[in-house]
Amino acid sequence: MKVVKIGGGCLNGKKTIEHILTLIQQRCRGQIVVVSALKGVTDFLIECMPRALESEEAIPGIISRIKSKHINVVRHLIKGQKDLKLFSKDLSKSLRKLERFYYGLNFTKEITPRTYDTISCFGERFSAQMLATVLRSRGEKATCLMPHNIGMLTDGKFGDATANLKKTSENFRKHVLPLVNGKKIVFIPGFYGVSEDGEITTFGRGGSDYSAAVVAAAVNAEVLEIWKDVDGFMSADPKYVPEAELIPLLSYEEAAELAYFGAKILHPRCVEPVRAKKLKIRITNTLNPDAEGSIVMQSSPRTKKIIKSVAFDDGIGVLKVHAAGIGARPGILALVANQLSTNGINIRSVVTSQTCISFLLDQKDLNPGKKAMHGISPKPFRKIKINSDISLISIVGDGIHSKKGVAARCFAAVAACNVNVEMISFGPSKSSMYFITRKKDLMSAVNAIHSTFFSSH
Repeated sequence: MKVVKIGGGCLNGKKTIEHILTLIQQRCRGQIVVVSALKGVTDFLIECMPRALESEEAIPGIISRIKSKHINVVRHLIKGQKDLKLFSKDLSKSLRKLERFYYGLNFTKEITPRTYDTISCFGERFSAQMLATVLRSRGEKATCLMPHNIGMLTDGKFGDATANLKKTSENFRKHVLPLVNGKKIVFIPGFYGVSEDGEITTFGRGGSDYSAAVVAAAVNAEVLEIWKDVDGFMSADPKYVPEAELIPLLSYEEAAELAYFGAKILHPRCVEPVRAKKLKIRITNTLNPDAEGSIVMQSSPRTKKIIKSVAFDDGIGVLKVHAAGIGARPGILALVANQLSTNGINIRSVVTSQTCISFLLDQKDLNPGKKAMHGISPKPFRKIKINSDISLISIVGDGIHSKKGVAARCFAAVAACNVNVEMISFGPSKSSMYFITRKKDLMSAVNAIHSTFFSSH
């Protein structure tokens, strides 16, 4: 048995969705399919929350647009009027629930974490309902199971929940496995679960990958397939490095580091549940489903290069907290890190010195982070500076920390193209090293590193 995860990028447009459904019919009978929302729907649901809060007159238009998007797709996929009416009826029932939550926002004049999670996961629910209905109209045995009905239990943390794998596994044995064993195609919406108290809690943006990994571990699947519109993990982003190569095998550690440092193939948390069960993850290209793809497993062979990939992230910045002796004063790091966390700001990495603590943050968090720092009283620092004109480059490969000369070759390549390195972190992970450059130097550095390690075989 396998679990297949289909992302929003693959659920984009009538013809693409029709192609995906054909693949599901060919490859997923008796399997579980975890789905994202149709492309753009989750963003729309979130963007509409402030609009609904400000004006209840906006709500009917919001609901109408969501309905039209799904009905237009289904009209292309379902020919029989009876099945079309059935989907329209089910969709309208779900939309009435969503509509009540939007009116609730307008009444309370507050977007709480609870309401945010509840509203933002509706796209996955619509998507799963739609795909199951279309396949039933084609004579397939297909059903849709909602996470809150089958017991995908979480720790209850809104916006960043973690699944309770033990209890979820017990629930799935009762509510999911009997249907799979009956050769049905079972659709489960990704992105969210339910707390012990019955509250909808999401796994964070991009969390459908994590959902699928939880499902795969809970049912003890043979493999988790992630369906994308690319072949798999590459030695670099082929849009910027044309010579980039497919990476056929990666370890959990390598995949997690690449995901964290900018590769958009997997969500960084996806490996957590499958690692515990030692399950394989296979990346499959829906446009070329018989291609080799990438396989992620417990360990992977080390190559002579050691380096598997060069990844980058240009959506980051640095918040620098300056103070005399700040690196040696007990409690300062904990104080400022807690202040950022309390204000909902995620710290990507920390580098400290005697006079400065540098926090690597998402670019959108730089100004809120600076503002949060000024909320500390009395101030334990002399000044705060932010720098958004930077990019992060990482080189990833198991054994990178123990192979002599890897760092030297990397920085020699960067220096040869006249690029200055501004900050380095090497050691926390056995599989990665990262450093910071100016934005204008990013592509020169990435191409130079890739040429150094991959130009000869």
